[in-house]
This record gives sequence, C-alpha cells and structure tokens, in this order.
Amino acid sequence: MKNLNEALPIYVRIVQGVKESILSGQLKEEDKIPSTTYLSNTYKINITTVNKAINLLVDEGLVYKKRGIGMFVKTGALKKLIKEGRETFKNYYVKATIIAGIRLQYSADELVEIFKSVYSEVKDNEIKK
Repeated sequence: MKNLNEALPIYVRIVQGVKESILSGQLKEEDKIPSTTYLSNTYKINITTVNKAINLLVDEGLVYKKRGIGMFVKTGALKKLIKEGRETFKNYYVKATIIAGIRLQYSADELVEIFKSVYSEVKDNEIKK
C-alpha cells in the first residue's frame, strides 16, 4: 500500500491502498487485510479513521469481517474492482485521450496505432519487472 496520494484524506488513501493491493495481486480473495491496529500504528492515526476506511471497503462489498479473527478480502472483489476500473478507464482516461487526439487532428486509425505502440512498449516493460 505504497505511493498513496497525500492530497487525499488518510482514510481514502487506506481504501485506495487496499484496492491497489487487491488489483496487483498482493491481496488475494479470502486473504486477511492488515488489522486496524496495524494500520493505525503505520499511519499514526486514530483507530476511528481506520475504521472509517474499513467500513467504506465493507460498504463497497470488497471486504468482510470474520468475528474475532479480522477483515478479509471478499470473493469477487477483484472482479468487481476490474469492472469498475474498466468503466472509469473508458469513460475518463480514454475519452480524455481521444478528445486530445482529435484536437491534435489525429485520425481514428492513427490513434489506434498510437495505442497499440504504447501498449506494446508498456507491456514489455511491465513483464521485465
């Protein structure tokens, strides 16, 4: 749960960190997430703030509580995050990129070629990590 945007409230950063850990595979479905005590000590914040983050994750259907044991990643959480992320990607990033490309007078075919080229470059670099 690193590289969190420090401009956001800490509870939002915790939520984003858990989501990123699920998306990256660090946390798998049915894995236990860090305890509220651990998060409170790590971020040097009140446990109430951590609970606010955990409650958001529960409300979003991403984690659940096993009484007396802890909080766990819910089955289906990864699929849900991917679905939501794809919608955000398409409706925000891709649209904004296409609008910028149109303003720069790229044709649809040129934009497709740019996407393919950058995709190959990035994917090759990600595989090498």
